[in-house]
Amino acid sequence: MKDEIEIGAAVDEMYAMISGPAGPRDWSRQDKCFLPGARQVRTWVDEHGRAAKKSMGLDDYSRDTTPFFMANDFYEVETKRKIDIFGNIAHVWSNYEARRSPDDSDVERRGINSIQLFKDPDKGWRIIHMIWDNER
Repeated sequence: MKDEIEIGAAVDEMYAMISGPAGPRDWSRQDKCFLPGARQVRTWVDEHGRAAKKSMGLDDYSRDTTPFFMANDFYEVETKRKIDIFGNIAHVWSNYEARRSPDDSDVERRGINSIQLFKDPDKGWRIIHMIWDNER
């Protein structure tokens, strides 16, 4: 049960870090949920109906999303979580809804984060990779 709590704390921190009113995000919080060298992959369907992706390191992600966060209230709210653990690795399926406020009934989009974590001997459970897609 302790592992599930620590994994949940890392996932919760990731959501808390990116959610908030328009303005800057505290990217130093990445250390509480990600390992250095972690990758984040955004996926979508392009204008030709083909699957597309953008793979980013932690600094790439913060640079890529900062203009959006500066201009928009954004709250990603987890709606469901499934955790699988094997030894020092874990996988989390985390369903989400994006809203302009945490309790807004108007959902802008839904999707799922596929999150892989590693149990680092010094830092504990941290995200090493995540990939997400929005519902269509």
